[in-house]
This record gives sequence, structure tokens and C-alpha cells, in this order.
Amino acid sequence: MAQQHPDPTAQAVTADALAGYLRARATEFLRALRTHRETGGTASGAEESVDAALLLRRSARRISASLHTFRPLLDPDWSEEMRPELAWLSGTLKLEHAYEARLERLLQALNRLSGAGALPAQPVAVMAAGALTDAGGARNGGRAGGPAPAPLNTGAGAARPAPAPERGNLAVGAAKAGALLDRQLTLARTRAHSTALQALGSSRFHAVADKVALLASEVPLTPAAPGAELRPLATAAEERLTQAVAALPLLTAGHPYNAEALVHGLSPDPSPHPQDGPWHQVRLLLRLHRYAREVLHGGNSPADARLLTAGQALNRHRDASEAAAAAAQAARTPRIAPATAYALGVLHADQRHEVEAARFAFQQAWQKQTVGAS
Repeated sequence: MAQQHPDPTAQAVTADALAGYLRARATEFLRALRTHRETGGTASGAEESVDAALLLRRSARRISASLHTFRPLLDPDWSEEMRPELAWLSGTLKLEHAYEARLERLLQALNRLSGAGALPAQPVAVMAAGALTDAGGARNGGRAGGPAPAPLNTGAGAARPAPAPERGNLAVGAAKAGALLDRQLTLARTRAHSTALQALGSSRFHAVADKVALLASEVPLTPAAPGAELRPLATAAEERLTQAVAALPLLTAGHPYNAEALVHGLSPDPSPHPQDGPWHQVRLLLRLHRYAREVLHGGNSPADARLLTAGQALNRHRDASEAAAAAAQAARTPRIAPATAYALGVLHADQRHEVEAARFAFQQAWQKQTVGAS
């Protein structure tokens, strides 16, 4: 994307706009917290509780991002103490949704790859029991009893149609692979739900909420902040994004399926894929750029279809990368049957293909962005 410089004819955007934006996000946070406390303990308020948790995350992300982008204008001790706490809160609240969405994504992919029109007909309890037997008493832990808790957030990624593998072999292990994934990810989701509830009742969270309550009435700006122009700091955030994108292998990503990257993706190494990190960083920088635009426009940033498309591609990249890692982790379960391991291997390869397709989609969106800005 071509570098964009501040328009000298544009009206100045001062630190007062930053203070107003932060107060609005803090008020949004407190309103969501009140709703969550009023509805979180009742079955009838589950949906409102989900929405409130989503709004808590949304507000925390935006406050934290603004403290990062515009930190020269904010009290350094206060902002450096606040940012990691907001990141902790946002990260804790997102986990349950992430596990739920990952499970749904993987089960949809398994059914697509095996040619099944719907989820396996076996009851979940029966499939889980089969997976337990298949794992030969693996030490992963059994599925928690009782129904899964109401999520703090909902949603799932979409799956891309793919060429059919050897479905005869795949179908044999698909049901047990799905049951194994269901057991592992539902257990992780249950633990994440408990962790989130504990976090929202902890003294650490109450300290964060108290600081946000103070922020709703008074923003700790530096003595030099009044009258300072925000655009240079927002432009710096955009330039960091542009530089990070320039370091990506976009020429390789110009092909829908990067065979070389896929080969690396099939490595048995359990550590995160080395190629994914820079793409995840670009996703975070793109989000910082979007939030900086919101500050400049008072929270009503005009829609940018190109930024939206690029962000969606990077979200898809993250979802597929994490889903592939979950499939690989399940495949390392001790003593699973060869058919189950085969199904999980095919699933892992499919999600790494999704990673490459998402990179291609981002490259296409970013090229349009560059042309539009030139």
C-alpha cells in the first residue's frame, strides 16, 4: 500500500479526540460489565451474557491498542501498567470462543473431506467412548461430564471446498477422529470457560475494572498532550503495517497453493509453524491501524472494503493455522488406530491448504489496496 501522508488541508485531530475515544470505550466496557454481572448467572440471560463478554473484549482491545499507538501522549507509567492487564483480560475471554469455533471448523472439514453430508450419525457419547477406546487410555483426560457451558462468545470459520481424498480410507477413521477432537477441544473449552469466570471474579480483574472506571471520567494525558496532533502517530502505525507486509513472501503467496510451504506445514514438529508468525504479526498491526482510524474519526471510521477484506483473509489464516495445529496435536495422541491417525493427517493437510489459500486471498486484497492508493 502506498505510503499516505497527512493532508495539510485536513482539520487537525488533537489529543482531545483521543481522550474522548478512550472515555467512550471505557464507558462501553463498564456497561458491558454491568450487563454481564446481571445476566451471567441466569439461564435466561445467557445470550445477553455472551454479548456482554464480546463487548468487554471489544472495548479492552481498543483501549489497549490506543494506549500502544498513542503512548507518547499518555502518562507512561499508567499506560505501561494498563496495557498488559487489558491484554490478559482480552486473551482470557477469547479462549472459549476460539476452542468452540476451532472444533466446529474441524468437524465441518472432516465431514467435507470424508464425503459425509452431516455430522456422524452416532450419538456423541458413543463416539467419545469409541475415541477413548481408540486412544488406548491416553493421558489426555476424558470428556467432562454434563452439557457444555454457554459460551462467552460464538462463531466459527468457514471451510473451503477441496478435492476429495481417498474417501474410502478416510471414512473409516473420520468418526473416531471427530470424536477425539470433540473430546479434546470440548474439554479445553470447558476449562477456558471456568478460567474466564474465575478471571472475572478475581482481584486482578477488579483492579482493571477500577482503572477503566477512572478512565471513563479522566484520561491521564501528558502535560504536552493538549493540542498535539494525532495524525503523525496514526500514520506511524500505518507505516509499521506497510513495512511488515513488505517483509512477507507475497510473491510466493501469489499462488493459491504454495507447495513448498505445505511441505513445511506437514512437519511433525509440534512447535508453531515458522512461516505463520509474520502473518499473525501483520494481522495485529492491521488491527492497530484500523483502531487508529477509529480514533481519528471519533469511533465512526468510514468503512474501507479493502481493509476489511484483507483483515478477513488474515483471520481465516489464523483460524486455519490453529485448526491445523489442533489436528496435529490430536494425531499425537498415544495408541490411536492407524485409520484415525490417517484421517487426522488428511485434516491437518487440508487446514494447511487453507492457510495457503488465505495468504493468497490477502495478497489479492493487498494488491488492490496498493493500486487504489497509488
